[in-house]
Amino acid sequence: MTNFSNMDSVSKEDYLRAIFLVLETSSEARSIDVASELGVSKPSVSTMLRKLHKEGLIEAAPYQKIKLTAKGRRLAQKLTTRHRVIEVFLKDVLGYKKDVHQEAHLLEHAFSDESIRRLKKYLHNPQYCPHGKRIPR
Repeated sequence: MTNFSNMDSVSKEDYLRAIFLVLETSSEARSIDVASELGVSKPSVSTMLRKLHKEGLIEAAPYQKIKLTAKGRRLAQKLTTRHRVIEVFLKDVLGYKKDVHQEAHLLEHAFSDESIRRLKKYLHNPQYCPHGKRIPR
């Protein structure tokens, strides 16, 4: 996993996960879709897409759809799994009644891979998050 103490890494992870989320429900991801998912401007998306492309995490050309590379897809799935497992924990163990998405978003960057592995085991390897979305394997 990436270095969570680096704010730029956290932002990159948020963008990767947003692309993954868009692609879960659509056959293509466009910068406007990512901007909408994250609540940011298109210029912000364009700047980050260039960084992600430079790191080999996405394939994207101006005005074209965004594709995750194999490396990008693995990382995005890992981040999505992390987020959704934390959502299950917040709801089922800590008894959160409100939407757990925002709280999980805050915590997903703080949990180690080992903590997530143990959490999944403790939760009996949940298949779905509280929103009914599949937890990637």
